[in-house]
Amino acid sequence: MLSRIAARVVPLFGRLTVTADAGARIEPGSILVANHTSTADPALVLAALRRGPAVEPVVLATAGLWRIPVLGRALTREGHVPVHRNSARAAAALDAAAVALASGRHVMLYAEGRIPPRRDAAENPPEMFRTGLARLARATGAQVVPIGQAGARRITSGSRAKQIAGLLTAPVRRPGLHVHIGSPLRLPDDVAAATLLAHGAVTEAWRTAAGALGEPAALGDAA
Repeated sequence: MLSRIAARVVPLFGRLTVTADAGARIEPGSILVANHTSTADPALVLAALRRGPAVEPVVLATAGLWRIPVLGRALTREGHVPVHRNSARAAAALDAAAVALASGRHVMLYAEGRIPPRRDAAENPPEMFRTGLARLARATGAQVVPIGQAGARRITSGSRAKQIAGLLTAPVRRPGLHVHIGSPLRLPDDVAAATLLAHGAVTEAWRTAAGALGEPAALGDAA
């Protein structure tokens, strides 16, 4: 349901384009990791995945979404995984993700663990990754597909008031949105090395996406 809704709704808020590395292929049971810059970017990535490789992944998302009555039931029904950050239950999300991967489902997660705190709508390079991605890849042997998105901050970013204003005006402004799918990786067993490798791959995918929109951030690492 989430992927189908995203595919229908995102084009109402902006002009989505999708690219991929030559020969990039998303095999069943892959981990998809994307940069996280806005509350809108999961919808961009889900819409792009359904449009191109026709993938509808299990999403690891903040547990707060499950407290929204209708949405929470839909998330549970579709097998999405709540992440209880900073709690003893946080590790359970990786266990549930491993089960989904073993069944051949794709799993999408955000290794940064938060949205950048900047107040403007400019692009932000991926922040440092937490280790959950590397630990999940090591435990399951799954390949990792880096995904970069840009433009989501043109829909929602900054304060709550700015986010609401962005959502209301986006259908009129129709900002450019771009998602780039990188080549799959096999991460090394060393968690630190794997985390750095995955971060670099997602950063390159993000840089490609931001460059497609002419974002200045694609030319450097200024935050």
